Amino acid sequence: MPLVPSDELFRRDLQQGAAVGAFNVLQIEHAEAIVTGAEAAERPVILQISENTVRYHGALAPIGLASLAIARAAQVPVVVHLDHAESADLVREAVELGLNSVMFDAAVLPYGENVAATRDVTAHCHARGVWVEAELGEVGGKDGAHAPGVRTDPDEARAFVAATGVDALAVAVGSSHAMHTRTARLDFDLVARLRQAVPVPLVLHGSSGVADADLARAVAAGMRKVNVSTHLNRMFTRAVRDHLLAHPDVSDTRRYFAPARAAVAAEVTRLIGVLSGA
Repeated sequence: MPLVPSDELFRRDLQQGAAVGAFNVLQIEHAEAIVTGAEAAERPVILQISENTVRYHGALAPIGLASLAIARAAQVPVVVHLDHAESADLVREAVELGLNSVMFDAAVLPYGENVAATRDVTAHCHARGVWVEAELGEVGGKDGAHAPGVRTDPDEARAFVAATGVDALAVAVGSSHAMHTRTARLDFDLVARLRQAVPVPLVLHGSSGVADADLARAVAAGMRKVNVSTHLNRMFTRAVRDHLLAHPDVSDTRRYFAPARAAVAAEVTRLIGVLSGA
């Protein structure tokens, strides 16, 4: 099935009361594993490329074009999304490259500056048919600084969406990026109030730190896009480590990337089931 626009995924899942799984791509093996997992689940999926990953590769094009090629060959609908872009120039580059969804992250700015910058980026993307996610109420954890006390105000969220025209909103409800334990405590009442206040899909960042049961509760309360990165990276690394411990003389990287890719694919399938109520 060809690359599809984000709004196509969300129109369907909003009707079904499910959430779309959004998983981060660090290397080509991640993209392959995520799509394989989604195909096994027979569900759509979002491949996410962060600004940090762009820096790792030295440019967006290598990993971006590879992800687009994998998406176009998939048997399920796939979106390729730029995640946590703080640079408007990188957003424009992503749009030109063919990514059909972006997250512009100006959450660290004062509210008025966040609105102005996000509004400009949204206008640019909408003129080119690209879907835009933004963040309000900074979700902690990037650069190692967890901020579990941060919360998004529903009234401010309503005003922000109206002022910027964004298509989805990442909100702070108790999760935190880069958590290595699944112990985050979400504010489900706040999720429900945000769902009532905001007319666009809500996005849960920092979902690696959220247990399965709470992910399901968050979806039931109104989350419609759920981002996972660290959890899958830990599984990938564990599979590589286990293979190298069992086969210390191996030198062909394919020998230990293959089981890591398979482990991530299986976990993507499982997580998609959690998010879709399967």
